[in-house]
Amino acid sequence: MTSASVTVDGARVAAIGPGLLVLLGVRKGDTAAMAGALAARTAVLRIFRDDAGKMGRALADVGGAVLVVSQMTLYGDTSRGRRPSFDEVAPGPESRPLYEAYVAALRQAGLPVETGVFGAMMDVALVNDGPVTFLLEA
Repeated sequence: MTSASVTVDGARVAAIGPGLLVLLGVRKGDTAAMAGALAARTAVLRIFRDDAGKMGRALADVGGAVLVVSQMTLYGDTSRGRRPSFDEVAPGPESRPLYEAYVAALRQAGLPVETGVFGAMMDVALVNDGPVTFLLEA
């Protein structure tokens, strides 16, 4: 990804250049240990082009940053009917600490991290390189 930003109520609250835009969903039953493990995987995932044009570099190798945005709709179930069910989504009081644990673990790994505003209606802008998109689960 070459750039990403978050705007809330017309004001830009976060922006990064090259790196990762992480849309983070939390499901009922997720734990702080899972958030830490997911952050550890995110930090070392080799998905950036190396000199041979292969995915051989991690965030730190390319000097990338991370923009983390809470995204509860990721666990919306659309398998039945015409309206998604959010029964599996962890409620805010349960998901916010895990979101914060994930962000803290990325920072502890030495990565520059920006965030959206948890629970807010956000306009998220992304310039995706490739495009390349991955789904990671702990």
